[in-house]
Amino acid sequence: MFHDVGTHVQKVPLVLDRYERTLRTIVPRHLKRLRKRPKGLDVSLDAHVSQDKQSKKRRPIKLRTADAWATYLSYINAQIGEMPLTSVNNLAVKDLIAKMASEVKKNKPRFAAKTISNYVQVVKMVVASAVNDKGEEIYPVKWNHDFMDLPEVKDQRTPTFSADEISTIVSKSEGQYQVLYALLAGTGLRIEEAFALQVEDIEHSVIRVRHSMWGKLYSPKTAAGLRDVDIHHSLDELLHNHLNGRCTGFVFRSALGTPLARSNVLRRSLHKILGKMDREKCGFHAFRRYRVTHLRKQRVPEDLLRFWIGHADRSVTDGYSKVKEDVEFRRFTAEQAGLGFHLPTVVPKLPVAPIAPKTAGAEVALTA
Repeated sequence: MFHDVGTHVQKVPLVLDRYERTLRTIVPRHLKRLRKRPKGLDVSLDAHVSQDKQSKKRRPIKLRTADAWATYLSYINAQIGEMPLTSVNNLAVKDLIAKMASEVKKNKPRFAAKTISNYVQVVKMVVASAVNDKGEEIYPVKWNHDFMDLPEVKDQRTPTFSADEISTIVSKSEGQYQVLYALLAGTGLRIEEAFALQVEDIEHSVIRVRHSMWGKLYSPKTAAGLRDVDIHHSLDELLHNHLNGRCTGFVFRSALGTPLARSNVLRRSLHKILGKMDREKCGFHAFRRYRVTHLRKQRVPEDLLRFWIGHADRSVTDGYSKVKEDVEFRRFTAEQAGLGFHLPTVVPKLPVAPIAPKTAGAEVALTA
């Protein structure tokens, strides 16, 4: 980490040397410092980058993950950034954990147990990222969670919506937000996947998830994220009515035709609706949890549920099942499962006929 490579974000290469090109888009102002050789470290960054080019397909990460790691490092380096890598051990991390656990923000703990665990994981990655020419760790550490007093992750906040709450949210929302919330609750799509949807991705009651939006279009979060999601006919009608004959562009877009932004939708729409409902604020993942819960209540086969949600197989047996390849069964199951909440009545948007100019004969007929 830390003293060995300078200060602050310039330590990012030690953790993420394989992802330097990704990080170039995140922390460009620090690029001048990225090439500094680690003091006292006998493995150069250039060697790490060269090795990365040979195995760049191994365990790739998404831009959002790299962004989060860079944020974690900013805090970590402010606390123990001057510490030599040889001193980053269980005792040092124990002190870091105690510091994080003691911080308070708005009369609440600043860091949840899961957040602290994530930060500690980044510290471990930093130490493990320093390897010699044989690929062996230079500073191996046997981490002891009990000694570090790492908080156990339990009772995580996982908000969800009930069917009645979904109906209320959809009814109180307007315009494309109404369609967006219905889509999230009726499919379980991740919000980044919904924002990345383009008109050509919707075809015959099937949504083809091919991209995720994080500043620009990327592949989905995981390989399982590439999927076809069958939808109920009523949701299909709502979507096609929303598109109103459009053949290109993003399904949900701003006035300029650009994708919607998560923070804008939360601030301008969802959180306002939840406030009027006297409901605690939460994020879009609550729609996803609702959908999973509803599908299980409807006894949808578990492998098909995971396919629609975008989760990987959990067992060898799942790989033998070909349910997800049976299109007719998928469509039948989607109809049988339904949505579980009420959709607004779809009124087709018919083209408005132009008003014919008045003629002299018409005026005579009107006055006759």
